[in-house]
Amino acid sequence: MQEIIKTTMIGLFFGTFGTTIGGIIGVVTKKHSKKFLSFVLAFASGLMMAIICFDLIPEALDISNILNAILGIMLGIVMMIFCDKLVEKKFTIKETNVSKNNTLLKTGIIVSIGLAIHNFPEGLAIGSGFGASIKLGLSLAIAICLHDIPEGISMAIPMKNGGMKKSKVIFLVVMSGITTGIGALVGAIIGGISEEVIAICLSFAAGAMLYIISRRIITRSQ
Repeated sequence: MQEIIKTTMIGLFFGTFGTTIGGIIGVVTKKHSKKFLSFVLAFASGLMMAIICFDLIPEALDISNILNAILGIMLGIVMMIFCDKLVEKKFTIKETNVSKNNTLLKTGIIVSIGLAIHNFPEGLAIGSGFGASIKLGLSLAIAICLHDIPEGISMAIPMKNGGMKKSKVIFLVVMSGITTGIGALVGAIIGGISEEVIAICLSFAAGAMLYIISRRIITRSQ
């Protein structure tokens, strides 16, 4: 039980720390260079791709078989597609008769909801990663923390420019990172069942992150 609580707290800390730092940068910095933000997002996607290719999938293959790895990856991709469609359907911005500030505010809120959903599989990766090894769990937590910084920036900028109070922007940014802790809790609990479950969880996180990188981060960077 202590290990589960410890893993959850680590996931919660690293998940909220990265987005909070990004949110603070977003609300404090007056001028935002599009080139810089593009570079940071591209850097984050490269970092996460390295974690997927050199940590998550190899670890899943080491402790289980290729069928479980493929199953987990496919489940992760399908789940993220479903979440993406749900967010787009429920929170579509209509440009007609809407002020620029209102549009920016809604954009920031949509991004924060999307990131809150996307942070869950990242927490799942941390939780199941600690189930595999402490080294993998810590490396995932640090990488996800760095990856969350540009996400926090991309969330805070439109909300701040849309007229939202800075304190409220930071609050929403922090709240979006809490799902990482929830994911870490789930990963730690179900990862303790068997090595095959850990492998599927790691692969699931890899598939979900792969979709996020290719569908969201890289396209936003471009």
